[in-house]
Amino acid sequence: MGNCCGSPAEEPASVTPDHFTSEVISQTTSNTTSSGGSNLSRNSRFSASSGDEAFPNGQILAHPSLKIYTFSQLKVATKNFRVDMVLGEGGFGKVYKGWLEEKPSSRSGTGSVIAVKKLNSESLQGVEEWQSEIHFLGRLSHPNLVKLLGYCYEDKELLLVYEFMQKGSLENHLFGRGSAVQPLPMEIRIKIALGAARGLAFLHTSDKKVIYRDFKASNILLDGSYNAKLSDFGLAKLGPSASQSHVTTRVMGTYGYAAPEYMATGHLYVKSDVYGFGVVLAEILTGLRALDPNRPSGRHNLVDWVKPYLADRRKLKSLMDSNLEGKYPAKTVFQVAQLALRCLGPEPKCRPSMKEVVETLEQLKASSERAIEPRAHSSHPLAHRRGQEPLHHRSPLHQRQEKGQANQHSPLAR
Repeated sequence: MGNCCGSPAEEPASVTPDHFTSEVISQTTSNTTSSGGSNLSRNSRFSASSGDEAFPNGQILAHPSLKIYTFSQLKVATKNFRVDMVLGEGGFGKVYKGWLEEKPSSRSGTGSVIAVKKLNSESLQGVEEWQSEIHFLGRLSHPNLVKLLGYCYEDKELLLVYEFMQKGSLENHLFGRGSAVQPLPMEIRIKIALGAARGLAFLHTSDKKVIYRDFKASNILLDGSYNAKLSDFGLAKLGPSASQSHVTTRVMGTYGYAAPEYMATGHLYVKSDVYGFGVVLAEILTGLRALDPNRPSGRHNLVDWVKPYLADRRKLKSLMDSNLEGKYPAKTVFQVAQLALRCLGPEPKCRPSMKEVVETLEQLKASSERAIEPRAHSSHPLAHRRGQEPLHHRSPLHQRQEKGQANQHSPLAR
C-alpha cells in the first residue's frame, strides 16, 4: 500500500497504479479464495484485538476478507456507470449507486444496493485515497464505520465498493432544501452525534491510534434508523507513537473543520479530530454551515462567530436552528453547547477525549429522551430553509437528492 503504512511522521509518497500494483494488489490477492474473497497482508501495524475491551461491538481484523469484483460486474451493477446513477463526486472521482445481483443465475430482484467509487484516471489524489481506504476500512470493523465490501483493480481501473446508506448524510439533513428533506428533531441529532462519536472513539482507542483527519457533516452517513457511520477514510492517518504527541503532515482536509494547531503548523494530534467534532456539534445546534461566505462579514466562520453564544443560555436560544421551531429540551441543548465549547478548545490538551465525549453524549441522549415525548417523524413539517445556499458538498455513499458541486479533499491554506 505504498508508504501510507510507513513512519507516522511521514506523508505517503507519490504513487501511480503501476507503482503499487505489486505492493497492494499482491497483498490483497495472495490468499484469494474461490469465492472471490481475499486477505490483506499479515504484516500490519494494527493489533487484532485492540479496542475490543472498550468497544465489544467493534474490532480491528487480523485477516480481513475483501471481495474482489470484476470491472464487468460493477459496470452491470451501475448500468454502465450511467449518469443518473451518480451519487456524488470528489477528489477520488465519481460515486455511483449500484444493484448487485447475488448470483447471475438467480431470479431477478435478489441482491443488494451498493455504492461504488470509481477512480478518475487523472487523479493522483484518488490513487492515494484508494490505498488509504483499503488499508484502514479493510481492517476496521465497527457499527459506526461504513463497511467496505471490496474493490476492483483491472486494466488500471480502480474502484471501491461500500454498503449503501439509506438516509444519506447528516449534511444533507441539516442543510438540504426541498420537499424530500425533513428537519431532524433534537433527539435524533443527539443520537447521530453519539454514533459518530463512538466511531471516532473506536479509532482513537485502537492499539495504533488512527486519526480520521476529515471529520465533517458530509462524512457522517445515516442508515434507515438514523444510526451514524463514518465514511471516507482517504485522509486517515496512523497516530503518533507513545513517545510522540503528534504527527507532522501536509495540511489536508476541509476549511472550517480543521483544528487551528493543524492549520498553523501541520502538527496533527488525535485531539485534532475532537475539534472537528466540536464544529459539527455547532452545526447540529444552529443548522448553519461551518463555513459560508454568503453570511454577513464576521460570520463567515461559524466557530469564530458562535463561540461566545455557546456559553450563554439566552444567546444560544437566538442561534438555534429555526427548523426546530423551539421544540427541544433547553437544558440538554445547553449541555450540548458546553460540550461543543470544550471540543473547540484552542489547545489540544484542553479538549476532552472522544471517550469522554461518548460518555457525556450518552447521558445527554438519555436526558433528551426523557424530556421529549416520542413523536412520529412524519408529523414534522418539511424544511423550507430561507436564504439557504445550494448544497455544495455531497456524501459519496448515498443517493443524491439534488445537484451539488464536487466535494474534494484539498490542501488547506495556511
